[in-house]
Amino acid sequence: MTISEKIPYNRTLQLSSGELEKYGKKLVRLKKPVIVKSILNKTINQDLYKTIPHLPDQFVDLLFLDPPYNLPKRFNQRAFKRKTSEEYIYWMDQWITPMVRLMKPTASIYVCCDWRCSQAVYEVIQKHFQIRNRITWEREKGRGAKSNWKNSMEDIWYCTVSDEFTFNIDAVKLQRSVLAPYKSTNGDPKDWQETKDGKYRLTHPSNLWTDITIPFWSMRENTDHPTQKSEKMLAKIILASSNPGDIVLDPFLGSGTTSVTAKKLGRNYVGIEIDEEFCCLAEKRLLNAGRNKTIQGYEGGVFWERNALKKTKTKDEKN
Repeated sequence: MTISEKIPYNRTLQLSSGELEKYGKKLVRLKKPVIVKSILNKTINQDLYKTIPHLPDQFVDLLFLDPPYNLPKRFNQRAFKRKTSEEYIYWMDQWITPMVRLMKPTASIYVCCDWRCSQAVYEVIQKHFQIRNRITWEREKGRGAKSNWKNSMEDIWYCTVSDEFTFNIDAVKLQRSVLAPYKSTNGDPKDWQETKDGKYRLTHPSNLWTDITIPFWSMRENTDHPTQKSEKMLAKIILASSNPGDIVLDPFLGSGTTSVTAKKLGRNYVGIEIDEEFCCLAEKRLLNAGRNKTIQGYEGGVFWERNALKKTKTKDEKN
């Protein structure tokens, strides 16, 4: 199916041959050590092992890691093969160990995984960082299994380099609908507010996330990347663990969600991805992010429960 043949409302982002050439010219490949300025807000199209030695010391404020899970999975022309737990630990340690020097002493680290490799990930990261929490998020996608419980969750390990780190709690509160709208003795709402859309209260975020939507065909952020994370998820992480102007690094950038969300939220970014087509998708999304900074599920400075926020058309959508 070509772009012109997509069904109505299918907004999956794709690339023409001309766009591949256009965005391909913007990609960076490192051949020698560089200073931060030369890679800031760039997409590096290169093997991670070849890239790390050329990166500067202690330049990263926030590291987001979404490596291949220990599952057989194809990423365009490359395939990841399942390993034993010991092999997976060794594989991870081979690239995490040299990345430690890239972190500022105040940096935070988030590592994605599923239940199969969560323990292996823990074994590696606990050697290098201080583990603060394990976030579990509901992955509401897929038809289910016939002889097992449907897998509807994934983990994100939250770590820091030291005891000095950024965590902006007020930036990541969740707007929840009020089921029991208690009132004070004077009749005023107690810890909630009433709006034209209903009764809501702001709640502190927990390590159980049930408001994340996996990008799908009718969402403008959707691409054909097989394991794409949502901008809303990255917004939570970026807002909580970085400040405006900080540098966010994603060494498994995929189709660019981390860089795009960082740009929308006023952070600097560096993305590394071995697949050129995914890099070009990231560059196309970054260009779009300069025109439209909206993040689905995040509005008015707060995160909303899944499907709770009434959709309002952006200027781009109206045209």
